[in-house]
Amino acid sequence: MKKYIILLLMLILKLDVIACEACKKQQPAGFGGITHGAGPDSNWDYLIVFVMVIITLYVLVATIKCFIKPGEKNEEHIKRMILNDLKP
Repeated sequence: MKKYIILLLMLILKLDVIACEACKKQQPAGFGGITHGAGPDSNWDYLIVFVMVIITLYVLVATIKCFIKPGEKNEEHIKRMILNDLKP
């Protein structure tokens, strides 16, 4: 039963994403059929989106890098105090 509810929710959410015919005509070539409403008004809109994508990707890469290989090697770092308390 849970499987069918999840499937139904996914179908409902998917239908909400598909643009209507009027919106498809208003969108630029790259965005046609993706979203509702008018597309970008000027090249500044594309620039803003491009800059935000670059910032987001940088933050994502920096976060993953910090998770995989943290740089704190000092024995006085606060994480050492917490980790040492957890040892039996």
